Amino acid sequence: MAVIISMLRGVNVGGHNQIKMDALRAVYESLGLRDPQTYVQSGNVVFRTDKRDLVALAKRIEDAIERGFGFRPAVILRTSSELRDVIARNPFAKRRGIEPSRLLVYFLASDPGAETRDKVLSLKTEPEELRMNGRELYIYFPIGMARPKLSWAVLEKTLKVPGTGRNWNSVTKLLEMAEKLEASE
Repeated sequence: MAVIISMLRGVNVGGHNQIKMDALRAVYESLGLRDPQTYVQSGNVVFRTDKRDLVALAKRIEDAIERGFGFRPAVILRTSSELRDVIARNPFAKRRGIEPSRLLVYFLASDPGAETRDKVLSLKTEPEELRMNGRELYIYFPIGMARPKLSWAVLEKTLKVPGTGRNWNSVTKLLEMAEKLEASE
């Protein structure tokens, strides 16, 4: 049985799209997903499933949330091995002085393609640094995320693919949770 990491976009941000984590776990259980565990209040769920079609599963989760809560967040799924790979591919890993709370991984629902990747990487974002690899965009905010030069609206319009961001500390914590769930099988 696979362990899957689910990340919801735009949940419990700025008082919008509110979901209590116990209610979110109940939605996952109602879909037959096993041992759902949440992390912080932003819609991170780690669970087990025997489902293999993750695109269809994401749609089922989105449908269930829309039915239950009246809004439809994008649901981004990664297997535990994919998340391990995301961590292994961190382009900032060997650089000294990188503050984990200032490194964000923006997980995309699908690969945007080479042309879109080139457009994203040509955006003027200094001092923020962007690196893209497959379905992940790594963004480093050297002076913090509070007032970035990077325009989220421009980035999302350029990407044309739904996504959601998690800081490096959350990414590593989600993998830790997934690995504990794998070890308990």
